[in-house]
Amino acid sequence: MLAGVFIFSGFVKAVDPLGSEYKIQDYLDAFGMGTWFPAFFPLLAGIVLSAVEFSVGVFLFFGIRKTTATWLALLLMICMTPLTLYLALANPVSDCGCFGDAWVLTNWQTFWKNVILLIAAISVFRWKHQMIRFISAKMEWLVSLYTFLFVFALSFYCLGNLPILDFRPYKIGKNIPENMSIPAGAKPTVYESVFVLEKNGEKKEFSLENYPDSTWKFIETRTIVKEKGYEPSIHDFSMTNLETGEDITDKVLADKNYTFLLVAHRIEEADDSNIDLINEIYDYAVEHGYGFYCLTSSLDYQIEQWKDKTGAEYPFCLMDDITLKTMIRSNPGLMLIKEGTILNKWSDSELPDEYALTDKLENLELGKQKQESDVHTIGYVLLWFAIPLLMVLGVDILVVKRLEKKRKKAADKAAGNSQISSETQKNE
Repeated sequence: MLAGVFIFSGFVKAVDPLGSEYKIQDYLDAFGMGTWFPAFFPLLAGIVLSAVEFSVGVFLFFGIRKTTATWLALLLMICMTPLTLYLALANPVSDCGCFGDAWVLTNWQTFWKNVILLIAAISVFRWKHQMIRFISAKMEWLVSLYTFLFVFALSFYCLGNLPILDFRPYKIGKNIPENMSIPAGAKPTVYESVFVLEKNGEKKEFSLENYPDSTWKFIETRTIVKEKGYEPSIHDFSMTNLETGEDITDKVLADKNYTFLLVAHRIEEADDSNIDLINEIYDYAVEHGYGFYCLTSSLDYQIEQWKDKTGAEYPFCLMDDITLKTMIRSNPGLMLIKEGTILNKWSDSELPDEYALTDKLENLELGKQKQESDVHTIGYVLLWFAIPLLMVLGVDILVVKRLEKKRKKAADKAAGNSQISSETQKNE
């Protein structure tokens, strides 16, 4: 059980390293330590944590590195159990992120889960010598090395592209309006978009109803809960045109034509290595009558700096920062929708170029919904991980058998020599 939980926890973190980074940053901000560490620390910590959890789980499963694995498992649970108790009592973050977005638990559920795992970790540590070893001591180094290489390679692949498994509500094939709908009779949660603006050194909060004139300087926007109720899987998708202040959410989601959404949660931090390609996609969209919007939560002057640097002519819309991070794990990233249905998503390194956009989307495979299967993806990952380990296990069995034969032969020879010596002494 302990091995299975560690493997699952490490795997779901490894396939979504940016999600782990965001959660660790939430922890640091909640404890007032957001500025204590360099900017790369949350991402590095997330990747290392996923590698440690996954490796500990594999070691426990195969019964290898018993001392190291049981010590690490016990230390992790000793640290995490009191922490999750504090989270349950103080509620500084909504969920611990133990299993990423794959399985979201409340803080109290997480605490009781950790209590059980702590008991399991203590038991395994106390009786580690009773663990069954499936790999010989001579071959366990190879399993350890491959496990580390595999989990790090998986993390960096998903970091450079997009997560191979998407557990978020903005998965390809999902219809945004349907996932925003409330069942009949259910009381909805009431949200409000709050805009923080500044004028003459004074900061004030505004809603869409009392949005001021252009003499006010935009600072930030965020979505707040006014009244708790039923929460659909998507509840904070709201596009506000930067120039007019108009909410164009319904208009975009109801559009029967294609719409490109360039998602850059922080435009000032976005990768600008493919700005020419982004501009070409915008020109392509204009040429064929498709919608194109850039969604961001950045400030006015940061957007203007991006325009000056990239020559961007596409319209900008304001959206909640957390929503944008949830939509796509890339900054920037590109999403293609039609009538509110997500047809495809691309990271900054995978944007379609002129060789892919050779005709109208209606005539291209690119304009159809990308077909994905989580079962097939998990199967491929298991094959990449399991087949080399099975090969190692096969070699290990052959080596062990050969060693046993040599020992048996040596023992028989020794026994034969001893018998001859005994008979010789008797005859003498």
